[in-house]
Amino acid sequence: MKSLYNNWKIIILGCLTLGMAPFFPEPHLWGKLKWVAGGASGMAPKDWFDIVLHSLPFVLLIRIASIEIISFIE
Repeated sequence: MKSLYNNWKIIILGCLTLGMAPFFPEPHLWGKLKWVAGGASGMAPKDWFDIVLHSLPFVLLIRIASIEIISFIE
């Protein structure tokens, strides 16, 4: 049985749900990243935690894709 951290289906599901929710008017993570790019003025610690929480599925996706690419090259 695969670990949750190495399961493509679970990671992609996490990206589409936790990573992008709420979807309207724009994805939550996208709004936070624009806030950071704009200088992050007024961000509280909970906002930084929120960025980490919503970006974790994407970090896992990059991680598993890198592992697959490296193992393919070798």
